[in-house]
Amino acid sequence: MGTKYSKIEPREQDLIAAQKIFFVGTATADSRVNISPKGMDTFKVLDPNRVIWLNVTGSGNETAAHVMQNPRMTVMFAAFEGRPVILRLYGTARAVHHNDPDWDELYAHFNPLPGARQVFDMTVDLVQTSCGMAVPFFDYVEEREQLNDHFTKKGEDGTKAYWEKKNQHSIDGLPTDIVARNIS
Repeated sequence: MGTKYSKIEPREQDLIAAQKIFFVGTATADSRVNISPKGMDTFKVLDPNRVIWLNVTGSGNETAAHVMQNPRMTVMFAAFEGRPVILRLYGTARAVHHNDPDWDELYAHFNPLPGARQVFDMTVDLVQTSCGMAVPFFDYVEEREQLNDHFTKKGEDGTKAYWEKKNQHSIDGLPTDIVARNIS
């Protein structure tokens, strides 16, 4: 049976800090539901009801498109080692882009990554833990460097060109504002 909290408790914060991967779920009222895996030390707990995560460039930009129309977000962690637990954070989020006034403040929480395109700032209104007894054990080996290598080679101009070509709309045709809010 799951346990609900109104904030991220210290035990859950420790669990979050130990994880190498998390999953983000978003959708608008009539879009496809998007679930996206994230990693690369891109998640930070700012306080018991506020988290941020750094979104690096990928083939799509669904999360940004979705939160523009419906700010609901779920973030899920699953323990692949240690005690079996699944942790979900429910709340609302906003995308913070390079040209937004609070970009520098929020981005400073992370090690710089090539291709960084948004910081998602999420207000958490419900924390839920449930058993993770069906989640298998996995051993963490190392981070993949292909994405960092790819966008390092592209450089800033190449990354912006990629955003213009591939990241302006969701798969449902919803705008992401990536060009307007990142390229000046």
